[in-house]
Amino acid sequence: MAYAVIGAAIEVHRALGPGFLESIYEDAMCVALSQRKIRFERQVPVQVQFKGVVLRSEHRLDLLIENQIILELKAAKELTPIFESTTKSYLKATRKQLGLLINFNTVVLKDGIRRIILTPDESL
Repeated sequence: MAYAVIGAAIEVHRALGPGFLESIYEDAMCVALSQRKIRFERQVPVQVQFKGVVLRSEHRLDLLIENQIILELKAAKELTPIFESTTKSYLKATRKQLGLLINFNTVVLKDGIRRIILTPDESL
């Protein structure tokens, strides 16, 4: 499934290139995923707990693919460790194992793709 999602991202990047806002890439990814018949949810609320209490503040992940893969989209100068930490936090909160962090603001998209895997010892 990750391979198909990355294929969709490559298609989006080839058509649009770098330079747009994240929201444009998210819209385009939804079109590309739909055309590939890949199920996804958009702007999924994530419940964060502290000491057994669900916090009121709302956190949203960009796309949840097939209820398995978290897709975090960026249009930034570069991928920073905080972006990877955010993706890993989504994985922990949702108890998913695989996240894809994709930065569309690159000349070659493969330079902007990070696979984030949550190991069992990192779970909540």
